[in-house]
Amino acid sequence: MTAASLAASPVERRPASARAGLVWTLVRTDFKARYHGTIGGFVWALLKPMSMFIVLMAVFSFLFASKPAYKLNLIIGLFLWDFFAEGTKTGLTSLHARGYLLTKAQVPSWILVVTAISNALITLAVFWVVIVVFLATFGHVPSPAAIIAFTAYCLAMIAIVIGFSLASSVLFLRYRDLNQVWDVVVQAGFFIAPIIYPLDILPERFHFYLYIWPPTPVIEFSRAALVAGTMPTLRGHLYLAGDAAFCLLVGIAVYRWLSPRAAEYI
Repeated sequence: MTAASLAASPVERRPASARAGLVWTLVRTDFKARYHGTIGGFVWALLKPMSMFIVLMAVFSFLFASKPAYKLNLIIGLFLWDFFAEGTKTGLTSLHARGYLLTKAQVPSWILVVTAISNALITLAVFWVVIVVFLATFGHVPSPAAIIAFTAYCLAMIAIVIGFSLASSVLFLRYRDLNQVWDVVVQAGFFIAPIIYPLDILPERFHFYLYIWPPTPVIEFSRAALVAGTMPTLRGHLYLAGDAAFCLLVGIAVYRWLSPRAAEYI
């Protein structure tokens, strides 16, 4: 399968409505397959970060008792991290898991990658609503500006996850050890990102290194807007926008480079 054949496939020439129908079918099928046979269904997607929140609150709340906003910052960090971890893990194996569609049907392969993170994306959308209600319950009603900023930060995280998924999905077809490597990175990354601890407990000279890890600015900026009620600087926003754009563009470049021969490695 060459790049020319992919570009000229009938699916690629279909109108936007047909492509939207294909996306909806893939999302719906993935959603049903994931929660088929379970009693709790989609609720399980929310129970995982909530259960982690309860456990971590029980363990660490006494260490940060002097920080009244700790529980709010913790739940924001956990839900955003859960989206990042689940989305990247699913995106990494998306082409391998749906390889039969590459070999038996002319499907734009990038759609298979993007729709693979749909469950994580749905959970993030539900969390967007849950966190606003949660904050209002604890007397931290977000301002309209804070909600808009938080939405932008979530979009930046989505761009980062999509970029990673596009690149890693085609690399995984050639290097199957990548799945194990990423598991280790994700486990270490949970502690690199300031999720269970406030960033200000570390010397400021180390903050730069933590901000290199993509989830860190998204988590910190979301906390600042929603909990502290302060907006990050213009420089910070430009950094996050550049970070998200870089991850997405690199992911697209790697994908366009390697995807024409993806079917050979299925």
